[in-house]
This record gives sequence, C-alpha cells and structure tokens, in this order.
Amino acid sequence: MLENVLTKQNATARKKLTLNAILSVGLIALAVVLPQIVHIALGQPGGVQLLPMYLPVLIGGCLLGWKWALAVGVLSPVVSFVFTSLMGDPMPALPRLPFMMAELAVFALVSGLFSKRIYENGLWAFPAVILAQLAGRAVFLGMVAIFQSVAPFSVEMIWGQICAGWFGLLIQAIVVPLLIIAIRAILVKKDD
Repeated sequence: MLENVLTKQNATARKKLTLNAILSVGLIALAVVLPQIVHIALGQPGGVQLLPMYLPVLIGGCLLGWKWALAVGVLSPVVSFVFTSLMGDPMPALPRLPFMMAELAVFALVSGLFSKRIYENGLWAFPAVILAQLAGRAVFLGMVAIFQSVAPFSVEMIWGQICAGWFGLLIQAIVVPLLIIAIRAILVKKDD
C-alpha cells in the first residue's frame, strides 16, 4: 500500500527506500518489544494466547507489500532471539526459531500480496490478515509434522498452542484491518 501511495506522489527511489526501511525497522522493533510487554504483564501464557509478535508482521504485510514485509517476518523472530538471549531468556527459544521464521515469513508474504488491493480498497485488509493467519499457522503445523522426529515438540502440542491462540488471532483479524483502513484513509486522503 505504501509503495502505491509513494508512486502516486512521484516519490524518488531514495525516498521509497528510506521510508520502507524506517517502517520495517520500526515494525521489527515493535515485534521485539511487544512480546516482552505481554510476557511481563501476563506471563508466558499471555504470549501463547495473544501472539504479540504476529501483530507488527501483519501490519507490515498490509502496508509494505510482500518484499519488505518478508524481511520483517523473517527478521523479527531472529532479532528477538538475539536481543532476548543477551538478557538471558531467549524468545523464541532456539528450537522454535526456524519454525517461527517460516511462519512469520508466510504471514508477511500472504498479507503483503494484498497490499495493492488494500491501497485500492481498505476492506481487502480483512481477507489479507485472515488468509495470512491461516497459511502461517498451517505452515508451522506442517513443518512440525515433517520435522517432529528432530523437533522438541509434537503436532499435538503445537495444535494445542494454535487452539490456545485463537483469541489473539481473532483480535488481530479485527484490529489489524481496522488500523490499516485508518492508515489508508490518511495516506490516500493525503495522496489526493
């Protein structure tokens, strides 16, 4: 969506690169900080239920398009792991890291593929987020099924966590599109 706005404004390639990079870094930072806040406030079960790292990635997909969002999706769990490892409590845990990288990459890719449609009509943010959530969770579960002989978790365990996170997914399926629609209204109004 942002790319479309910037193109319509005849923004230079440098301006596009700068704005996309700043927004991407901000979303990655939010993907690191938000889970920490949730874990401090609600403990580990709060993170499983609310899935706070997903929120910035879904926002990134809708705003940035798939290329930039893919970087946000892949880098968010990596940066979180590195940062929280320095604090002595890595999140996500190392065995979960590759699975989350793949899951969030799919979240970003799928929601990002809708970015141009969202620019045209903000209501496209709803299917973008919901399809991204379904695809991302399916990829995580599928990867666990494939690698469960070497992974420290089972399909049943991950399915239980997916079920525990339904409330967080529901909140995000409502909040992210509404936020994107509001941002779109501001950007497109400014664009006209």
